[in-house]
Amino acid sequence: MDPETALGLVKTGSTLLLLDVPQFTLFGIDTQMFSVGPVFKGIKMVPPGTHFVYYSSSDRDGNDFSPIIGFFVTAKPSEVIVRKWHQQEERLIKLSEDEEERYVVAVKKMEFDHQLGPYALDRYGEWRQISNYITEDIVERIEPTGGEITIANEAGLIDTVPKTAMERNLVEQLRNSKFSKPAEKSHKRGCYYTSIPHVIKHKGMSVEELTSLNLDKTQLLETTLMKDFGGAEDKMLGELQFAFIAFLMGQSLEAFHQWKSLISLLFSCIEAPFQTRSQLFTKFVKVIYYQIKYGFHEDQLSKVGAERKDSVFLDHEWLSKDVFLRLLCKEFFSLVLGAPVVDGDLLSWTRKFQKLLETTFGWEFHNNGPDGAFEEDDEFAPVVEMLDDVSFEEGLPA
Repeated sequence: MDPETALGLVKTGSTLLLLDVPQFTLFGIDTQMFSVGPVFKGIKMVPPGTHFVYYSSSDRDGNDFSPIIGFFVTAKPSEVIVRKWHQQEERLIKLSEDEEERYVVAVKKMEFDHQLGPYALDRYGEWRQISNYITEDIVERIEPTGGEITIANEAGLIDTVPKTAMERNLVEQLRNSKFSKPAEKSHKRGCYYTSIPHVIKHKGMSVEELTSLNLDKTQLLETTLMKDFGGAEDKMLGELQFAFIAFLMGQSLEAFHQWKSLISLLFSCIEAPFQTRSQLFTKFVKVIYYQIKYGFHEDQLSKVGAERKDSVFLDHEWLSKDVFLRLLCKEFFSLVLGAPVVDGDLLSWTRKFQKLLETTFGWEFHNNGPDGAFEEDDEFAPVVEMLDDVSFEEGLPA
């Protein structure tokens, strides 16, 4: 990058000024994570938009780490966001308006420029792929009071969650840290996620009617969309992305549960993908495709650094062949790939997602055709019905 281009990005991009962060602290922004050096004062050239900042304090040797704390920020062009390390609480805090303004002026005079690391713009595309539906309004609606997302505030979930390999690791980390007792006493609540019922119950309905509603959750999807999202499909997808990022990067069990709930709701619909919400399901499959591609991509591990790879990327053991996602996907793939009429974009992304799961985890899905695939001239292949183009954000990498 030539000096003139870099200077332009410094002036138009946002700056995240982080004061007094101890050396060896693990710090991340979006898909980038590294160990803090002795002169680190933050990140410059941050593209405007929504970002996720997360960090984990360490001991003096950089060997033991506390539970991750994360928060979303919405950066405006040329904005300076200031946080300062609180040594006793081992977390980043906001400053008073007067003190913050002094630092903002100093940043704009480029007094901290040599102590600010540049945002890796070559990684921005992958961040947009997993966050393109998250808006400032969505963050403000869901984020906890104070904005901090951390398993340290989720001690009440320890004895109630199913113990997958990842959940056991997170729970053990919390129990062994100094955060466990304060979290139990603080009674801080977590994020304000949309409530998704696992079982539909209505008084006066017959057993057959209730069974039908629970087998096909199209009606529940419609009710949830209208009641909780004002009919805006993209807001539901934004919450799905919010939960995934809070789970993957913020290591939040609460977020993992919400991600599972939304995934289960959408994959449990039979009528909606074909009749009422074809475009929603095309966008949904694209969202989860990039989530799995990013979260389990082995090539990404080399970009994280050796300090704590499990902080940002998921172990393949987390998704064994018996877990919910494989079972839900098996039914969904059978539904879409076996349908006589299906939207072309939905069919294309479903096939692409199935291939990703098969190559990433070695899963096998047996659908109507040999090995789950149809030949182009197969008389039993789905009829592709091309609907209006689904609107995705322009400029995102394919």
